[in-house]
Amino acid sequence: MAARILIADDELNIRKVLAATLRKEGHEVITAKDGQEAMDLLESGKIQVVVTDLKMPRVDGLELLHHIQCHYPQTPVIMITAHGSINNAVEALKNGALDYITKPFDKEDLIRTINKAVRTESLASKEFNAEPGANRYKMIGQTQAMHHIYEVIEKVADTPSSVLITGESGTGKELIAAALHHNSSRRDGPFIKINCAAIPRELMESELFGHEKGAFTGAIDTKPGRFELANGGTLFLDEIAEIPVEMQVKLLRAIQENEFERVGGLATISVDVRLVTATNRDLQAEAESGRFREDLYYRLNVVPIALPPLRDRKDDIPLLVDHFIDKYNSRLGRSIQGIHPEAMETLKGYNWPGNIRELENVVERSILFTDGEQIVPASLPEEIFGKRLEDRPLETATDSSMKAIVKKKTAELERDLIIAALAETAGNVTQAAKRLKISRKSLQNKMKEFGLRETPNLPPS
Repeated sequence: MAARILIADDELNIRKVLAATLRKEGHEVITAKDGQEAMDLLESGKIQVVVTDLKMPRVDGLELLHHIQCHYPQTPVIMITAHGSINNAVEALKNGALDYITKPFDKEDLIRTINKAVRTESLASKEFNAEPGANRYKMIGQTQAMHHIYEVIEKVADTPSSVLITGESGTGKELIAAALHHNSSRRDGPFIKINCAAIPRELMESELFGHEKGAFTGAIDTKPGRFELANGGTLFLDEIAEIPVEMQVKLLRAIQENEFERVGGLATISVDVRLVTATNRDLQAEAESGRFREDLYYRLNVVPIALPPLRDRKDDIPLLVDHFIDKYNSRLGRSIQGIHPEAMETLKGYNWPGNIRELENVVERSILFTDGEQIVPASLPEEIFGKRLEDRPLETATDSSMKAIVKKKTAELERDLIIAALAETAGNVTQAAKRLKISRKSLQNKMKEFGLRETPNLPPS
């Protein structure tokens, strides 16, 4: 999967070596000589992964990491460090970096780490991440369903109990995990998060529990795993259903006994970790089918929190729209004052298969296409005006032939799937085609057939 990668390092040779290696892998690479230049480049267009040195003039790697977490929270950061500074890189991991690579670079380790970062960013783009606000839980919503969630957070945040967050993609599961951590006595400890779907199954054990030097090809140094990094804090495992079955028994032991061994190691490591997990699947059904260990499911599901989809909390749409208008006015240098009532009713009438993440993309696009002071119906993307398949009355054979009904419903379903894929990829046709497993040309033809316009690639959100 090709990506746009930013490399920040004050050593020209390092930038050249990294850029050449990543370009051979098909990535687009831009470079910066320090953290300040990297910040400027981040504003100029969508960056999917940042690779940065720890020590740089003007703005160093840790300052850059903090800036990215505040303004581009979905962008994974990989730290560059020398062998003698690995402790600093480990601290960076505890502060939110995805991973680190050491100089001199091992090509396999570099490519493996970059691929993990690209997959992580792609998966994160489907989720909703609000920016810090006045709300205690940094979440937006005043419906009864959201107030119930706030009450659960209030009761369980400062307990050691495991929490399982369920909900569709784009509903904001990571926000719940962050709220649980920051409203607990562990708030000053690390908040370590990992998307299990981004990790190849053969590397899952090393990712969770770490490895010793020489444990496998590319293990050029001893490296702590996520459980070790989260000691004294919270570990958030997103997409927990993607954990391979053979790894689930080791995960269960680590949770129950608070101890594990690194890959290739003999010493038992004890930790104090609060575990929060999330999934968009029915984990109970996965357990009943044998795809997920039942004993692990019950261990994770001590406190369940179910996030409702946006279609079930439409009264929160005005609050979310106001938030996104403020956010993108600042980011895009616009001064949109609000949204026309008719446009708001259109948004509230749509079924939002991509949930809050899709709403955010729609508001961003609408601001780009708004000429006046308000978002009006004409500013909205065309797909928002089409009703969802489940909202349409079912035709019967008395209206037309079965063959005609099937043909029509198939076309409607195709259109809905395309709209959802475009929403999840912020209108990127190439990425949407990959999700749908069709060629870019086929997707463009279908979009033309269904009257869906192709939008330009947008700035990061």
